[in-house]
Amino acid sequence: MTESSVQSGERQAEEGLGAEFTEFARQFKGFIGALWYSSGRRTFLLLTGGIITVIVATAGMQVVLNAWNKPFYDAIEQKNVHLFLYYLLQFCGIAGVLLALNVAQAWLNQTITLQSRKWLTRDLLDQWLAPRRLVLLQEAGDIGINPDQRVHEDARHLAELSAGLGIGLFQSTLLLIGFIGVLWVLSSGIVLTFDGTSIVVPGYMVWCALIFATTGSLVSWRVGRPLIAIGVERYAREADMRFALVQVSENADGIVLNAGEQDEKSRMNDELERVVAITRRLVSSITKLTWVTSGYGWLGIVAPIVIAAPGYFGGQLSFGQLMMVVGAFNQVQNSLRWFVDNFSAIADWRATLSRVMAFREALVDIENPPAASERIDYRFGENSHLSFDHVRIVTSGSELRLEEDNVTIDPGDRVAVIDRTGTGRSAFFSALAGLWPWGAGSIELPSRDKAMFLPERPYVPDGSLRAAITYPSTAGRFTDPELVNALERVGLGRLSTSLDRRSRWGRELSFDEEERLTFARLLLLKPEWIFCEQSMDQIEENLREILRSILDGELAKSTFVTLSRAPSTDPFYNRSVQLVATPVDEAAIEVEKP
Repeated sequence: MTESSVQSGERQAEEGLGAEFTEFARQFKGFIGALWYSSGRRTFLLLTGGIITVIVATAGMQVVLNAWNKPFYDAIEQKNVHLFLYYLLQFCGIAGVLLALNVAQAWLNQTITLQSRKWLTRDLLDQWLAPRRLVLLQEAGDIGINPDQRVHEDARHLAELSAGLGIGLFQSTLLLIGFIGVLWVLSSGIVLTFDGTSIVVPGYMVWCALIFATTGSLVSWRVGRPLIAIGVERYAREADMRFALVQVSENADGIVLNAGEQDEKSRMNDELERVVAITRRLVSSITKLTWVTSGYGWLGIVAPIVIAAPGYFGGQLSFGQLMMVVGAFNQVQNSLRWFVDNFSAIADWRATLSRVMAFREALVDIENPPAASERIDYRFGENSHLSFDHVRIVTSGSELRLEEDNVTIDPGDRVAVIDRTGTGRSAFFSALAGLWPWGAGSIELPSRDKAMFLPERPYVPDGSLRAAITYPSTAGRFTDPELVNALERVGLGRLSTSLDRRSRWGRELSFDEEERLTFARLLLLKPEWIFCEQSMDQIEENLREILRSILDGELAKSTFVTLSRAPSTDPFYNRSVQLVATPVDEAAIEVEKP
């Protein structure tokens, strides 16, 4: 290997470390900012002040306890029973105070963890459930996979690790400051003798503790660094398996009816193998790190005694002073070894921080268009019609457009949009809601509070039936008779006595009943604009009759726009619009998707 290639490799390594540190600093700043600007900032500051006070008091009492070592062990060396009992009683008082402080610290630790999780999760929910982002995230690539795992499990884990490591680091730093001076003073009298020459090293025990702990920290960092990347991948694989299991559970009927159990078992085993493979790598890395951390732990038991032995055997230290030196050395060394002892947890925290903050950054940046890219210009509620002006909707591999460059849909129209592309219906439906940013041109949309969207798969939220019927409006706007009449109108009168019953309605109701519940919402919310992802011809006959009677009756003045795969023969529509596609490379514009 040439010298230039070695230097090039070193430069690349330095650049990699610099980029890694920059990314970490940005993510850590974002994490602190999310907590700082949360609604519970005042509570967080009070809890932080409380834990700092308790830790400072605990460090002070541990200095007192270390000073207690000298007279107590001197009493043992002198076989003085009176002094032995006196200092034993003194120990009970010191231990009692430390016990109370430890209990207070444990309570504050858990409370900070709980509150941090609440604030962080609320922040992620605010970002995730901001308008349009649920749909935009689906098109954002890998970062949009398993958002529930990041919001729930990763946020919980990050809050727990952050509280534990943050408190531990502060406590270790404080103990280091408190005991390093004690150790310096105690070791000043130790004389080292070599070949009859006496040498006094100022702060001898301090320097030994620094060398011992620094060596352990450096070795731990070198051995344990791969744990960060492995941790990120492990959480991703765990999330994939969890999602696959939920998917099987939610689609049990389809799997059983198609006798697909064996295929699902094979798929689950493949997901499990991915989890096992990354976990094996994790186990291997942790095992290597354990050689370092445990080895230094065992050495730490005898190291202070061996290092201070010249002073004891040389007569400069009494037995009590030796034990005091050992206690101070252990406190300094343990504080300095905090990085060694917690490297595995630090790597886990770094991986979790990366997953959570990368997700949050993606949510914040998802609506910011890349440089030199175009996006559809949406205008809401400016006019009482729906219009398309040279609209181009870019999807993976194609560009959608209406056959006519300028299309206007007026109030009261019944319009069928015929999807000639075969794949663009979902993207165009999202564009009708102002949710699809990728493309060009402008769309004037009616105000969102005047519109209602009927996706192909109805959404019925968990909770009370009253809230499910009126979603997303407030249930309190409607009286019980209005709700009951709406249910009876769509053939769900049997549910009229269950308005306040809480359930997972998406599982309890059949697809037919979910459709009917959606029609009941139409009766209650009375939207002026209705957008349906399927045409009248695609809806089952009995449901079609109910929907048509509503549109011809209570909602006769509402605009109704549907998407269909083929031209409709239903005379219900008064016009149709063609949706066509061209390959992206033939497009007159270039649009970047994130």
